[in-house]
Amino acid sequence: MRFSVTAKYMMGMRFGRLMAGVCSLAYLFVLTSAAYAETGAGATYVGGTAAGIEGKSGRILTTDDIFFEFRCKGKEVYVNYDKINLVEYGQNVNRRVVMAAIISPMFLLSKKRDHFLTIGYSDKQGKQQALVFKVDKGKIRSVLVALEARTGLKVQFQDDEARKKGKG
Repeated sequence: MRFSVTAKYMMGMRFGRLMAGVCSLAYLFVLTSAAYAETGAGATYVGGTAAGIEGKSGRILTTDDIFFEFRCKGKEVYVNYDKINLVEYGQNVNRRVVMAAIISPMFLLSKKRDHFLTIGYSDKQGKQQALVFKVDKGKIRSVLVALEARTGLKVQFQDDEARKKGKG
């Protein structure tokens, strides 16, 4: 099959336009992915002295040089690193009994670990305050390391198992 010079030129232009469109879409995807990338560690506020955020999920941010931040929908909590006087890490380990009863006894061999971070600090009036968070599994180490670096305090571990998981 033979194509004229004009037909070859037209096919080349179509291919070029197609490739330009594909490249544009790929570039747009990369830009939007970077813009919506999550920063910080996912966490849920489970207790403490902060009002109005009980049970709210959000993000812990340790990237600021001055403040520890917890951001959740409709509320933000900032604590100056200089005011933090306690950083404590602990775990709650549960066997998956319900899953074992319903699905398979093999689930008795697995454990579910919840990671808890307690931040103690003194407020503007000098009163002791506390924040307790349940932190996502994959981010706890980076949060602990950042808090040690920013506050100058050593993390206190509730037990040896927490020490192993917190230090890696």
